[in-house]
Amino acid sequence: MKRANDAGKPATTAPVTIIGGDPAGPPEGATRSDRDSLGALEVPADVYWGIHTARALENFPITRRPISVYPDLIRAIARVKQAAARANREIGVLEAEKADIIEQVCEEIVAGALHEQFVVGVIQGGAGTSTNMNANEVIANRGLEIMGFGRGDYSHLHPLDDVNRSQSTNDVYPTAVKLSLIFGIHRLLEEHRLLADSFGRKGEEFAGIVKVGRTQLQDAVPMTLGQEFTGFSNTLIEDHDRLRETIPLLSEINMGATAIGTGITSPPHYTEAVCRHLAELTGIDTVTAKDLIEATSDTGVFMTVSGTLKRAAVKLSKICNDLRLLSSGPQSGLGEIFLPARQAGSSIMPGKVNPVIPEVVNQIAFSIVGADATVTAAAEAGQLQLNAFEPVIAHSILQSLAWLTNGCRTLRVNCVDGITPNVQRLAAEMETSVSVVTALTPYIGYAASASLAHTALTTSASIADLVVENGYMSQEEVRRVLSPERLSGLVPTTSAIPIIPRRDLDGRAERTRE
Repeated sequence: MKRANDAGKPATTAPVTIIGGDPAGPPEGATRSDRDSLGALEVPADVYWGIHTARALENFPITRRPISVYPDLIRAIARVKQAAARANREIGVLEAEKADIIEQVCEEIVAGALHEQFVVGVIQGGAGTSTNMNANEVIANRGLEIMGFGRGDYSHLHPLDDVNRSQSTNDVYPTAVKLSLIFGIHRLLEEHRLLADSFGRKGEEFAGIVKVGRTQLQDAVPMTLGQEFTGFSNTLIEDHDRLRETIPLLSEINMGATAIGTGITSPPHYTEAVCRHLAELTGIDTVTAKDLIEATSDTGVFMTVSGTLKRAAVKLSKICNDLRLLSSGPQSGLGEIFLPARQAGSSIMPGKVNPVIPEVVNQIAFSIVGADATVTAAAEAGQLQLNAFEPVIAHSILQSLAWLTNGCRTLRVNCVDGITPNVQRLAAEMETSVSVVTALTPYIGYAASASLAHTALTTSASIADLVVENGYMSQEEVRRVLSPERLSGLVPTTSAIPIIPRRDLDGRAERTRE
């Protein structure tokens, strides 16, 4: 049966419908005995996970953050298990009834049910084995419940022999991580584009407002506030394209590789079938890696994604630095723009309002830079046929994706959409700014321009008045050269204004001085 795909679709919440079993559930505090190759263990009777998950909870009480904090990862694991069940049924190694039950449970998980049962920590030893085991047990026990059997009665539906059929953690986990990253990137791309559009609208709104541009925090040459904000927008659009380019790289999977890439326990035709079904279920153009041994051990794609996220975060952080500088003051700073006042800024200074939204985005960027360093170290530390550190890689990138997505949203909604210009401040700066002198150099030369700039700074006289007073240009020529359109580069600096011959210019200045 055909399913709607998941590409870019956020997780939803759906209730678990109990079919069979005891609707009232076991008494509080009741346990059931579960067994693995290490022996028996009592687990709570009311949970869907089993002994493998229980051991992981004992062994990895590290972050106190379960994998369910990343719903995209849970949905992705469910789709991988569902595709495997379909493939196993198709090639005849899994009974149709069991495959159908596994599919039904996976659809429930994709819809948002049972996520609270994915309890193992985001940081775990074993290259993701505990995550895979957690999924196998939840799917099996929920399936048993649907079939009318008790949880843990694995003779009817087994976590490993049935749910994990033809699979290994070493192909399931990296494939699920890649899918979850694609889901998250789609969501980030949407918010990233909306933020770029918000800056773009401000660029149009501020198009006619001339201001002083700066390099190295020193006055440089004139520009418009609109150009500044349009530049922010185009910076984001460039990173938007780089983020999108990572999706095809993540679409290469190693399902069918099983343990190390040799495909041991994977039946003939399974690899092709599971990839095809996974593409149908997710709407992602998944392709099987050409070299499954290489694909199982290599984590290069995760470094690429993490590095691209770092690039986007760092550039967005730079924009936030600019917003904080441009809005600094309100009296003793640059004070060129007003950010929306979001909250009181001090417990001691009445009336103080801080740029809290850009500040929080800065901190997101700092975290993403650190996460990328973690991903780099973990990718380097893998040995031989498998990288055991994929859990910290997954956690680092999924957290970066979620935080950057949320950061883009709050920056747009709570800051950029409400930015207004300080028109009076900007106009006053332009009236007295020496920066306009650069526009005169094609006409009066660098040396004369530098001399006028020095005089203007020491006397507070305007550049325009000094040019006329010294006989370098007429009032009309100065007005045309220093028009806002020319100052901001909207028209070429020297277009349509005849350049005064140097000998005539020197003579004019000499006559004026006489």
